Amino acid sequence: MICIKANIPEELSQIDDELKAIYHSSDTVCFFIFKTREQRNNFIERTKGMKKIEREKIYEEYN
Repeated sequence: MICIKANIPEELSQIDDELKAIYHSSDTVCFFIFKTREQRNNFIERTKGMKKIEREKIYEEYN
């Protein structure tokens, strides 16, 4: 396991983990937040293997 110390905002910590998809690149950690577990799971399936910019475009469809 690799852990990176960071100051995570309290409001992000309070969101149910099943509503978050967390990805990282070489210099960024991204938290994608969803209204339902089904949306999150669908997003994960749709974005398998995608780069950050591609994921961001798909995420816009959920908002």
